[in-house]
Amino acid sequence: MGSGSYDGRYPPIEPHESGMLEVGDGHSVYWEVSGSPGGKPAVALHGGPGTGSSPRMRSLFDPDRYRVILFDQRSSGCSTPSAADPVADLSANTTQHLVADIEALRVHLGITRWLVWGASWGVTLALAYAQAHPERVTELVLAAVTDGDRRGTDWITRDMGRVFPREWERFRDGVPSAERDGDLAAAYGRLLHDRDPEVRAEAARRWCEWEDTHMSLAPDAEPYLSVADPVFQLTFARLVTHYWSHCSFLDEGQLLRDVERLHGIPAVLIHGRYDVSGPLDTAWALHRAWPGSELVVLDDTGHRGGSMTAAITAATDRFAPGA
Repeated sequence: MGSGSYDGRYPPIEPHESGMLEVGDGHSVYWEVSGSPGGKPAVALHGGPGTGSSPRMRSLFDPDRYRVILFDQRSSGCSTPSAADPVADLSANTTQHLVADIEALRVHLGITRWLVWGASWGVTLALAYAQAHPERVTELVLAAVTDGDRRGTDWITRDMGRVFPREWERFRDGVPSAERDGDLAAAYGRLLHDRDPEVRAEAARRWCEWEDTHMSLAPDAEPYLSVADPVFQLTFARLVTHYWSHCSFLDEGQLLRDVERLHGIPAVLIHGRYDVSGPLDTAWALHRAWPGSELVVLDDTGHRGGSMTAAITAATDRFAPGA
C-alpha cells in the first residue's frame, strides 16, 4: 500500500482475530489482531492508564506490511473485571502486572519479537516493558513522551494550576478541604471508590474535566474525556488515580536511570511543542541519554492532534518491512 490518508492515517480496518487472555489474579485482557497475518508484528499500548484501545490505533500501521496487535490493559476497555465495577479490586493492577501481561500476550500469539508503539501513559509502559525484555523489541515508536515520575504527576495535579488557575481551583475543590494540600490523585481515588454512586460519578467528571483542561493548549484541541460516557469516565479516573497515587509503581527516575538497557534499539520519540501537560524536557532527557533515538518535535500540536498522526505513521512506515 502507498501513503496513508491525508493526516497520515491508513484506512480503517477490522480485526481478523480476537480473544480474551487469562493473565491471573482473576483478570482477563481483551486482544485483537488486524493487518497482514504474515506481516511484521507490532503491539500498540494505549494511554491513560485506562482509556482502552481504539480502532483508530490500527490505522497507524500499513496493513499490508504489519500484523497489528491491540489489547486493553487490565480493567480497561473490554478487559475484565472492569475498573468501573463498584467493588473493583485494583491491587493486582500495577505496571509490573501490565509488563507481564504484554509478555504473556506475545507468547500466546507465537511472536518472537515485535515493534512496540505507545502514546502518553503507553510510553511509560512501553519503556518499562522494553527495559524488562529488550531482546523482544525490534523498535520503539513513542508519542507524547511520559516517564511515570512523581514530578510529572505533581506538575499535572498541582503546578499546572499556575497555567489554568480557575479550572485548577475547581479541580482542587473537588476533594475535602483537609486533603487539598496533599496528594490530589490519592484524594480523588478515595472519592472514586466511595459507596455513594453520585460521589463517584462527580469525582470522575471533575477529574476528566481537569484532564481535558491541561491538554487544551494547542489551537486544535477538542474535549475528549469530559464528554465521554460516565462508565468510561469512572474507569479512566479510577485507573489514573490508582497509578498516579502509587508513583506508577516505579522508582523515581527509574526509566531514565535504566535507559542503557535500550541501547541498540532504534526509537523515534514524538512530542508536541504545545504539550504543556507533558513538558518537552522529559522527551529531551530521554533522547539525550539514549544513543540511536530520534526526537521529533511537532510545532503544531500538544498532547495529541495536529501532525501527530502523520509523524507516527512516518515512523512506523520507516520500520516496516521493505522500507
